[in-house]
Amino acid sequence: MIVRFVPMLLLLGCSVALADEAANRDRIQPYAKNPHYWQYKGKPVLLLGGTIEDNLFQLADVTFELESLVQVGGNFVRNTMSSRDQGNLWPFKKVGEDYDLEQWNDEYWQRFERFLSEAAKRDVIVQLEVWATFDFYQGTWRDNNPFNPNLNSNYKPGEAKLPIRVNSHPTRTENPFFETVPGEDNNELVLKYQQRYVSKLLDHSLNYGNVLYCMDNETSVTPKWGAHWAKFIRDRAAKEGLHVETTEMWDSWDLKHESHRATFDHPELYSFVDLSQNNHQRGQRHYDNAMAIRERFLKSTPRPANNVKIYGADTGRFGRARDGVERFWRSIFAGHAAARFHRPPSGLGLGEVALQNLRAARAFTNAFTIFTCEPNNSILGQRAPNEAYALVDPGKVYALYFPARGSVTLDVVGIDAKTWSVRWFQIGTGEWKDEETATANSGRLTLQTPENDAWGVLVTPKG
Repeated sequence: MIVRFVPMLLLLGCSVALADEAANRDRIQPYAKNPHYWQYKGKPVLLLGGTIEDNLFQLADVTFELESLVQVGGNFVRNTMSSRDQGNLWPFKKVGEDYDLEQWNDEYWQRFERFLSEAAKRDVIVQLEVWATFDFYQGTWRDNNPFNPNLNSNYKPGEAKLPIRVNSHPTRTENPFFETVPGEDNNELVLKYQQRYVSKLLDHSLNYGNVLYCMDNETSVTPKWGAHWAKFIRDRAAKEGLHVETTEMWDSWDLKHESHRATFDHPELYSFVDLSQNNHQRGQRHYDNAMAIRERFLKSTPRPANNVKIYGADTGRFGRARDGVERFWRSIFAGHAAARFHRPPSGLGLGEVALQNLRAARAFTNAFTIFTCEPNNSILGQRAPNEAYALVDPGKVYALYFPARGSVTLDVVGIDAKTWSVRWFQIGTGEWKDEETATANSGRLTLQTPENDAWGVLVTPKG
């Protein structure tokens, strides 16, 4: 009798494995042929985006925002689970004067579900930030956050070991809300409700294959916090036969800061990295920092590098609009998997400048196979800092980005081609110039921008 059951058990096991494989095949995941990029529904994708808000699920007109993005070739949004803006909902039901952490606010979760559904319909990838750091400090924590022991009926300040007020900036890490996990305070009372909240979030999000998971926004807390939630999310997904992609976002603007090592050193826990805080840097330094991380940490264990927040706008404090545009394009030419303009006032959001650059970036990158290319400025000669950047598939395609007027030489020594096709793309207008034919001089081509503007150029062998 037992012998007869063995083939049946094997067949059942194979069926489960095949079902799991099918369930995961179309989910967002590192591209099998080049893990520096993403693939979705089995095809490689370059993620480009920009939106007016960071917590899109709270918007009543979220479909308009998504449609506006898709129409210019965008496919990437950020969604922080934040409730601190006027008119935002919180996840828990209010009973009388207090929140009840045992009861859900159905409208909040309906908004979240609608957002996920509308994004999935349009093949828009969502980078979801589980814990909205700034919701747990200062006025929002004191007056509005249901986890504040003064605002719910489930625990009191003394038993919860949580303060009623936290007046400091999150970088001071003075709210023990972020120390509840095992290995830190192991505050089981509060952790129970935290895990209940994340479980509810996953009840919705795991049904969609277009979601990436980031544990926090600009965190400075112990690495054990993010590690706990990354494992919690991955374990829950695994129980459902699913594989998900996770990361953490640290506050430090310096990618060499020790905090970032918790992500860089642990690919088994964090399957992609987010380099958003590097987008406070400018010019050549911005690019060099990113390339140093690629060389030191991502070369041996390739993973996608996302930029879910690209700062820079004339209305903000973190660089001008031109800085934002250059950071966006440099991120693409650093071989990054995703680039998104941060919301106003600190970023270009989905305003006219962002729309134009998203449209231009999609048109330019669609003109060659970016997923076979590598960033490589060493083939550029007579290059000044921040003058030009190159993505290269040697002997097949050379894509260059000039932030402004410039002239460099391109090393094509050893490539069997007598003439070369040169196609200039004006980023500001999104228009291609007529194709030119060039001949190499001692294995070098000279490339000079046609006018004083930002340009892309594609160079390919003709024969």
